[in-house]
Amino acid sequence: QVQLVESGGGLVQPGGSLRLSCAASGSRFRVYTMGWYRQAPEKKRELVASVTSSGSTNYGDSVKGRFTISRDNAKNTVYTVYLQMNSLKFDDTAVYYCNTVPHGLVSSWGRGTQVTVSS
Repeated sequence: QVQLVESGGGLVQPGGSLRLSCAASGSRFRVYTMGWYRQAPEKKRELVASVTSSGSTNYGDSVKGRFTISRDNAKNTVYTVYLQMNSLKFDDTAVYYCNTVPHGLVSSWGRGTQVTVSS
């Protein structure tokens, strides 16, 4: 079954860290660039970080130097994509999703994981 399941979100103070995980089930994910997207209230969903099948990464300007994306090889066709988030800011508050880049190449959106940065 092809699906995306995000986890690891939570409530954190400014300056704190979180590590998000995305379990991407399905062998087709192997060949695609994977990305972490986020959607803040009343804002459009945006791509914040991506990692190619060979491990090359790219970041949005707002998270560059603070976030790190990585991916694991598949275990039984389940690929894991991580997003290490450091030095979190209020503006990082959003629901975070993972998907292919561009999105929708293999699966629709998962439920996402909520990240709230608050003092």
